[in-house]
Amino acid sequence: MTGLRAVEWLLGPDQPAIRYRTLTELLDRPESDAEVRAAHREIPVRGWVADILRERTTSGRWRQDLSLYRPKYVATNWRMIVLSDLGVSRALAPIRRSCEVWMEGFPLANGGYGGNSNGRGHHCLAGNMARSLIRLGYGDDPRTRRTLEWLVASADPKGGWSCFERGRNLDSWEGLSAFAAYPRARWTGEMTACVERAAEFFLERELHRQGGRYAPWFRFHYPVHYYYDLLVGLEILTQLGYGRDPRLGYAVRWLRSKRRRDGRWNLDAVPPDVGASMRRWFAAHPAQRPIPWALETPGRPSKMITLRALLVEKRLAA
Repeated sequence: MTGLRAVEWLLGPDQPAIRYRTLTELLDRPESDAEVRAAHREIPVRGWVADILRERTTSGRWRQDLSLYRPKYVATNWRMIVLSDLGVSRALAPIRRSCEVWMEGFPLANGGYGGNSNGRGHHCLAGNMARSLIRLGYGDDPRTRRTLEWLVASADPKGGWSCFERGRNLDSWEGLSAFAAYPRARWTGEMTACVERAAEFFLERELHRQGGRYAPWFRFHYPVHYYYDLLVGLEILTQLGYGRDPRLGYAVRWLRSKRRRDGRWNLDAVPPDVGASMRRWFAAHPAQRPIPWALETPGRPSKMITLRALLVEKRLAA
């Protein structure tokens, strides 16, 4: 199973969300195509999206008795991020209701979303929400625009962000991913400058050079949540048009080294995939350890990882 056969595997009927994204994003089939329409109709009926929606409460939440954010990674926030990757949109009534619940639950003081209870923004939350909600059909919503403006205002003057306001770092990629999802024609001059500075921060570090070698960055994950790895970096930088930059070379070689002989890629790990110090912290604070949740089995061929990797390869070849 190499090349075209890997694509045929992605086009299988078992996961219509992957079939739909493969047809439209990898093969450039139009929305009017009969196969595309058929796959799109199947998304909420069968496969991962149907499974997730079955757990949704009538209020539009998951785990209604608990917060929108906790427990990680089974509460509403995390389910919505995953749904945004699976080809659904606000056109589906349950998705539209859950999007509104999500935005209402994390207001920003400037009228956007991605804030805590007092309206103060949090980079990882705001970036993840903006990227996801743009994909879910809220790119024209004024709340999205205000969130993107906050991401510009909160960026480090030298480029990039920090989730915890302690210096910029590669782990803080969510803001850049939001702009990668936002149509370039809608960027302001300030947005363009912010993205260029942030992209340069990642490129000058070749997507992996910051401190000592951090093993989780070299494993491919899904759901990503707020975890960084080399595939995440490649996705964002190629979406932003930096596919020809030679500083991507190390990450591209790593991506290709992980391709199986049959043309697919494995899912390496499921969050929380962390270093030794964080593992020790979780051991000492078991109540704070997130609940792992996955669509696929680690160590096995993954449709989500394979699709994401092939999309990177397509952009590199453009």
